[in-house]
Amino acid sequence: MSLILAIFILVLIAEVISWIGKSVLADFFFAIYLRVFHSSTSRKQHNLKADILAKKAELLKTSAQDQFAKWAKLRRSVDKGLADLEALNSQLAATRSYFTVQFNALLWLLTTGLGFAIGAYYRQAAVFYLPPGWFGPLEPLLALPWAPKGAVSVTVWQASCRRAIRMGGHIIRGLCVPVEGRTEPAVKQDANRSSSPAARGEKVDEVKKDI
Repeated sequence: MSLILAIFILVLIAEVISWIGKSVLADFFFAIYLRVFHSSTSRKQHNLKADILAKKAELLKTSAQDQFAKWAKLRRSVDKGLADLEALNSQLAATRSYFTVQFNALLWLLTTGLGFAIGAYYRQAAVFYLPPGWFGPLEPLLALPWAPKGAVSVTVWQASCRRAIRMGGHIIRGLCVPVEGRTEPAVKQDANRSSSPAARGEKVDEVKKDI
């Protein structure tokens, strides 16, 4: 893969992650992680919640005065279930915290860290060369920091890709928002017009004419 395409794909992945949100991705992959590596714990938590809810419902139907022995037994069972559930939730919370730290570190390495590494390794390389004389005095700036004169450096190309992708995202959002803004008021306006007294009067007149 060429350097120009590799940098573009890397920047695109980083921007997509930024658009989606790290927390959303962490929640999604943590659910998969639980199913694969902690399926028994997750299943135990689900069954324990269902059992507690069932016993609580039965406890509410049991009279503490008329059926005290049964009520006390159910109460102890519910309290024990809640204690077990709290311990299980604490265990899963610790697992989630560890996973989130590792996941965020992995995302940083695959996006920002890898971008820094490519920028440092290819700091003197030319991503591509510009036609001579096209950009005049701007050519040295496009080669910053250490690329050959007349070339576009990795740093400048990364910044250009990031800028272009963000502008593309803004344009797409700008095209989508006005469509929603135009359709909703039109529907509301038609609904208000049809429900207005004048509109109802016109309909009555039309019915009378038909009769």
